[in-house]
Amino acid sequence: MCELRRTWSPTIKGGCTSLLAAIFACQVGIAGAGPREQAKRIHDRIAGVPPSAVVLDDMASDIQSGSALNAAYTAMEDSAFFDVTLKNMVAPWTNEAMSKFVPLNDYSATVIGLVRDGEDFRKVLFDDVLYIADPSLGLPGYSTSNNDHYEALENAGMSLKDNLVRVNQSTYNGLPSPATAGVITSRAAARAFFSAGTNRAMFRFTLLNHMCNDLEQVADVTLPPDRIRQDVSRSPGGDSRVFLNSCVGCHSGMDPMTQAFAYYDYEYDPNTDPDGTLGRLVYNTTNDIDPATGTRVQAKYHINATTFEYGYVTPDDHWDNYWRSGANRSLGWDQALPGSGTGAKSLGQEFAHSEAFAECQVTKVFKNVCLRSPSNSADRAQLTSMVNSFRSHGFDLKQVFAESAVYCMGE
Repeated sequence: MCELRRTWSPTIKGGCTSLLAAIFACQVGIAGAGPREQAKRIHDRIAGVPPSAVVLDDMASDIQSGSALNAAYTAMEDSAFFDVTLKNMVAPWTNEAMSKFVPLNDYSATVIGLVRDGEDFRKVLFDDVLYIADPSLGLPGYSTSNNDHYEALENAGMSLKDNLVRVNQSTYNGLPSPATAGVITSRAAARAFFSAGTNRAMFRFTLLNHMCNDLEQVADVTLPPDRIRQDVSRSPGGDSRVFLNSCVGCHSGMDPMTQAFAYYDYEYDPNTDPDGTLGRLVYNTTNDIDPATGTRVQAKYHINATTFEYGYVTPDDHWDNYWRSGANRSLGWDQALPGSGTGAKSLGQEFAHSEAFAECQVTKVFKNVCLRSPSNSADRAQLTSMVNSFRSHGFDLKQVFAESAVYCMGE
């Protein structure tokens, strides 16, 4: 960002006219930035710290030779890209308050690891994947009932780039591999979004964090309400019009898909652990039949059953995507997928293979690197180009960071 203090001085007179001249001088300076200035800007935006003289020379040389993307990839070799830039971008995804000021956890570490390794980023919502600290570091081991492992790694100031290792999530959290779904079944996500409630929070925040849409934006009152659960009143405040013109818009699509989470819960003792700090993710297997319902479905799916006793009673974890019809076809669902399935893994694939998922990742990276939202036709054209590039490069998110940084290096 241009710093006016470099142009403005007490000797400049003329009030607004002189200030405008100073601003114009800054803009001219930006537009005419040479390879070294552009290299520094790329590094600052990606890593958040200045490059060393050697790195700056190397990046400037790449820019001068027409290889600006190589310069951006060089900036991503800095540990600060993983320890600060990525962590700060991902941290809000891991909690309902959407705060950056939360410790490293298994959700954020897994996202960082997938980016570091150039993996297909769609796996973040469905793979049997977890990133933990290298066991050789001697830190507290991964636990299903606390976050000590990740907090110790972060508090020790150890590089995430160098010290995260990929493992199978099912090996560490006890879930059957078919029940794992990337960060959806991470402990951090379970604490934030499976805790109490009716598991609709997991659906809403997955939609918000990974498809950049909140429920109000995808509400569709034209879809059938046959899968809306018993706990939703059909006449809130005694007025059925409220349900028909408002509530049904979200629930008609959300409830059939939230059924994918019917076997999951986050258990903790509210008397001794009111914040759920020591809770754990649980998953009902065929050995965990509820005697009251004769199913594996968590009891939370049957609360407030008398609100509308003729509503849908959840029998299992089979889900259907009603949004493949109606207005939400615009989210770009993958026609190679069936649009229905069982459990969180297949629902995660449904989300991750949509056009909205790819567009969301690109938009978030653009904002993070360019420090602004897309604002004009050139920006929108760049986003379209980067979505296509993201796809053609195997959904490697590093490519999106590199292209965003190069696009904004003259700002």
